[in-house]
Amino acid sequence: MDFDEWVQLRGAALLRFAYLITRDHSRAEEAVQDALVGAYSRWPKIIRDGEPEAYLRRSIINADISGWRKFFRRETPVGEATTFDSATADHAGPYAEQDAVWRLCASLPTKQRAAVVLRYYEGLPDAEIAEILNCSAPTVRSQIHRALASLRTTLSAPEEVARR
Repeated sequence: MDFDEWVQLRGAALLRFAYLITRDHSRAEEAVQDALVGAYSRWPKIIRDGEPEAYLRRSIINADISGWRKFFRRETPVGEATTFDSATADHAGPYAEQDAVWRLCASLPTKQRAAVVLRYYEGLPDAEIAEILNCSAPTVRSQIHRALASLRTTLSAPEEVARR
């Protein structure tokens, strides 16, 4: 399959993946574009190696990391998650709750966020995540463990304040 056909077939999925990693449409588009530009000249070798999607996912993560390093962009803290009372919930409730979860995920460091997205959104096993993130499977498990611990801490902090 040539490069143009593959991008036509899988480009939208790569852009969704990049958005989940970056949580910003502009950064996602830039990361995908940078990854595709870099892959174009190496396409015959990438396709011959047999894992173009894994290669491009890793390239997207690297492009995003390089982008924020280049411009000294740092993660910014986000507001606390909004809790919803089921008695006052409306049709927008599930979307708002989902958005709150993604805002919490956006507060994670890039590698932890990538590992969580690849595990829970993409449904990939540790070995594939390790290949994409260019690390070992135990490191993947450690990144996910740390990310979930951080999310738990963030979610439980308001409850502790309310109990006092």
